[in-house]
Amino acid sequence: MAQMYFIAVVLPPTLNEKILHFKNYMKEHFNCAVAMKSPAHITLVPPFWMEEEMEKLLITDINSLCQRESFMLTTSNFSAFKPRTIFIALQPNGELDDLKKNSDDHFAARKEYKMKVDTRPFHPHITIATRDLTKKNFQLAWPHFEKQVFEEEWIADGISLLRHNKKNWDVIHTSQFKKI
Repeated sequence: MAQMYFIAVVLPPTLNEKILHFKNYMKEHFNCAVAMKSPAHITLVPPFWMEEEMEKLLITDINSLCQRESFMLTTSNFSAFKPRTIFIALQPNGELDDLKKNSDDHFAARKEYKMKVDTRPFHPHITIATRDLTKKNFQLAWPHFEKQVFEEEWIADGISLLRHNKKNWDVIHTSQFKKI
């Protein structure tokens, strides 16, 4: 049976809790819940449909991408894809850019997964509110985030595979990078 998946760098639980505070603010004030359905993450491969029987093969492929060292990531306050998405920005990071490029190259060659490689420029971010944020509510919410400071640093230590369970996204596997 086909399931929906995506591949991401999932943030550590302590940082996810801090970010959940912002997601909850959006839910309470603007009825935005889409971003609540997944842990805080940076998307490498956007959602795609795949037969569940392919999971083990996909996990093996993800493991092969993790033959690299962990690296540091740093947030850089809030930003937006106006007028419908508010997110936490990241400082530029060559290692993350390399990981995305390697991931795109790796999976573009593997047609059996039916993934679409994103052709837009990579703009890594951590979503706070998205598809269910109306343009009107964006105008009301953005001033709350626009000048807020949110600077956190953590070690990106792996790549996760997430599967949709008809309500939320579950991390079903994480491949670890080599330790720094």
